[in-house]
Amino acid sequence: MTKQERVTFVINTLKEFYPTIPIPLDHKDPYTLLVAVLLSAQCTDVRVNQITPLLFAKADNPYDMVKLSVEEIKEIIRPCGLSPMKSKGIYGLSEILIEKHNGQVPQSFEALEELPAVGHKTASVVMSQAFGVPAFPVDTHIHRLMYRWNLTNGKNVVQTEKDAKRLFPEELWNDLHLQIIWYGREYSPARGWDIEKDIITKTIGRKSVIDDYYKGK
Repeated sequence: MTKQERVTFVINTLKEFYPTIPIPLDHKDPYTLLVAVLLSAQCTDVRVNQITPLLFAKADNPYDMVKLSVEEIKEIIRPCGLSPMKSKGIYGLSEILIEKHNGQVPQSFEALEELPAVGHKTASVVMSQAFGVPAFPVDTHIHRLMYRWNLTNGKNVVQTEKDAKRLFPEELWNDLHLQIIWYGREYSPARGWDIEKDIITKTIGRKSVIDDYYKGK
C-alpha cells in the first residue's frame, strides 16, 4: 500500500469501528474539561472520572476553586498522582482565569498554554473537544499507533502531531484523534497486544513492528 492508501484505510476502518465517538473524560463545560485533562497526565481516564465528581462537588468553576486551598485540592486529587504539581496548577489557572479572562476558559492555543500546568496537548484537547477547533492532540496511544502504522518515524510526539496533521484531512482531526485513542486501548495496546485482533496494524503496519511481534511469540 502507498502511504495515502494506508491513510484511507485507517480513516475508513476507524469510522466503521467508531461511528459514534464517546468523550473519554467526563465534563460539563470547558472549565471542567480543562481540569479533567490536567488531571489525566500520567493517570488513567477511568481514575480521573472517579475523582472529578468529588472535586467538582466542591468547586466546578474557578471562583469556587480559589476558595479551596491548594492543600485541599491536593487531598482530593491525590489518587490521580502528581497531586502537588496538579493542585498548584488547578489553583493557579483558576486565579488567572478570574483575573484575565472573566472566569472563562480562553478560546486560543496561546492563552491556554500560558496557564499554569497547561501544555500544548492539554490546550489541543480543550480547543478540539470544548470549542470544536481542529486540533490533533497526541497522547501515548496515538504516538504508538502512528508508528506501528508506519505513518510517522516515532521520534517524538511533536513530529507525530505534524505528520498526523499533514496526512489526515483537517475536518477529520477532532474525530480521528479520539477514534485512534479508543482503537489503541481496545485493539492495539502497548501491553497484552494481540495483533490478530488489530486489523489495522496487521493490514498496513510497519514490517519491523510486525516481525518483532511474531519473533516474540
